[in-house]
Amino acid sequence: MEFPEIDPVIFEIGPIALHWYGFMYLLGFLAAWGLGTYRAKKPHSDWTVEQVSDFLFYGFIGVILGGRIGYVLFYGLEFWADDPLYPFKIWEGGMSFHGGLLGVIVAGWYFARKTKKSFFDVGDFVAPLVPLGLMFGRIGNFINGELWGRQASADFPLAMRFPGDPEGLLRHPSQLYQAAFEGLLLFLIVWFYSQKPRPSKAVSGVFLVGYGVFRFGVEFFREPDAHLGKVISWLTMGQVLCVPMIAIGIYLVVKAYEQPEQQSNK
Repeated sequence: MEFPEIDPVIFEIGPIALHWYGFMYLLGFLAAWGLGTYRAKKPHSDWTVEQVSDFLFYGFIGVILGGRIGYVLFYGLEFWADDPLYPFKIWEGGMSFHGGLLGVIVAGWYFARKTKKSFFDVGDFVAPLVPLGLMFGRIGNFINGELWGRQASADFPLAMRFPGDPEGLLRHPSQLYQAAFEGLLLFLIVWFYSQKPRPSKAVSGVFLVGYGVFRFGVEFFREPDAHLGKVISWLTMGQVLCVPMIAIGIYLVVKAYEQPEQQSNK
């Protein structure tokens, strides 16, 4: 199967161009805003619609700064060594989910202090809003023909050739696997789990475990970064970064159910 020809630019008006990748980021934040607003309007919620909008503003900054800094530290140190200005050249690409997650955690900590909420009240409210944004982001990667998968067998029905692949191999469309598992399926799990009152920390823990497990698995189909390859034995950098996520998530769930009187799903 050949990669479908998709123009990465939706439309251009003079010097202004709307790219599919940017549009997918926009859809992700709109989805988070819509879901968060729905939750905030539910009876007995201790969130307001204005607080949802405020958090998303801080979260957006956290995603951009954390995603870029994380990419440079986790994946691009050699590029930084060659070019001191590399961290600022966002237009050249390079964003890390794990870095973006750390950025959102910092944003959540700041927002919790500002609004006098507990950190996990914020985390448990925000966790179900994240996966659809991840889904849209991976669809954007697919449209851009980037972050493709490892070589697939010729008789695999989804195997395709990506235009930027210098080897011209049939590969797994791993971006779509990530959109399905780390995005849609994770959203369904965390969203429906959080529909009922849960102990504080539990929803955050389920999100971390779910993402970590799905990302770890999909990495077996995703082509490792060429300049890194496998970083520890057969593990990719993405898998290495998922291990502490899974461990922390399990710890949070266990601690949550040791203190079930602390309810959180507002």
